[in-house]
Amino acid sequence: MKQSGGYLDGVAPDGLLGLGPGESSVPSFLAKSGLIHDSFSLCFNEDDSGRIFFGDQGPTIQQSTSFLPLDGLYSTYIIGVESCCVGNSCLKMTSFKVQVDSGTSFTFLPGHVYGAIAEEFDQQVNGSRSSFEGSPWEYCYVPSSQELPKVPSLTLTFQQNNSFVVYDPVFVFYGNEGVIGFCLAIQPTEGDMGTIGQNFMTGYRLVFDRGNKKLAWSRSNCQDLSLGKRMPLSPNETSSNPLPTDEQQRTNGHAVAPAVAGRAPHKPSAAPSRMISSCRVHWHCYLFLLLLLVSALY
Repeated sequence: MKQSGGYLDGVAPDGLLGLGPGESSVPSFLAKSGLIHDSFSLCFNEDDSGRIFFGDQGPTIQQSTSFLPLDGLYSTYIIGVESCCVGNSCLKMTSFKVQVDSGTSFTFLPGHVYGAIAEEFDQQVNGSRSSFEGSPWEYCYVPSSQELPKVPSLTLTFQQNNSFVVYDPVFVFYGNEGVIGFCLAIQPTEGDMGTIGQNFMTGYRLVFDRGNKKLAWSRSNCQDLSLGKRMPLSPNETSSNPLPTDEQQRTNGHAVAPAVAGRAPHKPSAAPSRMISSCRVHWHCYLFLLLLLVSALY
């Protein structure tokens, strides 16, 4: 199959990695081979760097919510939002379904939810309404100084009072001397389903636990993932600390592929040879004692 369309024109200059629930995705191939747990995690840092770990089930302390089926099938990563809060103000009638899509740069919400959030954000933010050429967002502002003012956070709440907090739901415009403006980085979309894009994922370690059909999250700068111990890669392994690290790519100082790092080496064990050698030593001792006994009798 040949690639065609927009992906050849710079949309994905380094290629496209399939991470969906479908059978042809990379996590599905690895999980079916028994090399990893049927899960993976993504982490996006504020400096535009990020990490992906296949087989990661996340830390012990994390929040989560269940995936929802679409037309009876788990064909994409959809979750259900119970309500939304802007700052300390929680809004009524703001429940909706949303697709979690790392391939989308920004976030889109159903029209009625977008309107309620935008109006409340506009009342709380400290800045003058403005517009910026080329900006796709409606609610944009000019700060009173050349620094970004404190903006209200956006909280998405789920079942069992789990919450996902977006601390800076804005896109910032910079000039030569500092901040010249910012916009609420959300757009309305038709229908009753929204999309959580990469801008809302920043600062989190998101675990797509496909085996347990849930999305889990915890705050992370994406660098602290290297401070833990080696994570279990295959479903049969266990570990008291499931944090993924670069150590999973090394066994006894030798670099190996992460998918097989947890496997035992294929070299035969040295234990049987040591046992045979030991038996040979004892056999010689017994023969020597037998010769001494025979000599004494004669």
